[in-house]
Amino acid sequence: MTIVSPSLLASDFANLQSEVEMINSSNADWFHVDVMDGNFVPNISFGLPSVKAVAKHAQKPLDVHLMINNPDQYIKAFKDAGAAFLTVHYEACTHLHRTIQAIKAEGMKAGVALNPHTPVHLLEDIIQDLDLVLIMSVNPGFGGQKFITEAVEKTRKLKDLIVRKNANTLIEIDGGVNDETGKLLVDAGADALVAGSFVFKSSDPKKTIDTLKTL
Repeated sequence: MTIVSPSLLASDFANLQSEVEMINSSNADWFHVDVMDGNFVPNISFGLPSVKAVAKHAQKPLDVHLMINNPDQYIKAFKDAGAAFLTVHYEACTHLHRTIQAIKAEGMKAGVALNPHTPVHLLEDIIQDLDLVLIMSVNPGFGGQKFITEAVEKTRKLKDLIVRKNANTLIEIDGGVNDETGKLLVDAGADALVAGSFVFKSSDPKKTIDTLKTL
């Protein structure tokens, strides 16, 4: 079964608690929480108080995606806020190995996100240390963007690297995921799908989550 991590970026912020409770009662696996600083990406979204608010009601792990500069200085704060997975951007980390070790030292699962232009071979020397790699299939910053088809081949390449290195890393995809693109990604080796608009803007979000689970 595919892991499904609905992206709260597409939820109704005015009714966040009820949106969280809907995901709790669905067959989704994780909550995907995007944190943006307005510098690394041209948008601002959830911050620490919002993550804490979600954690208070969430009954599934928080899959927190930091789209921020200098993520190292916030690692402990996100652990305290309730993150189970903490994913940082390759492009934002000068000392990636140290950042990953710091995340794990706090007891969280460590992930690395790759922007559309960043090739997977750059993870060759660190893949065995990673619990998760998040491939961005849109440019990070805004929900509802068109899927970048190169992400399918990129997923295939990443799967090859993981197998070759005998790693246990999960592959997660974020951006433009629906039943059609999701199927292509799962066939290419994706383990987890982040879906925002496709879930929250559907007439029956729980049924949509079930559809993604069975891809």
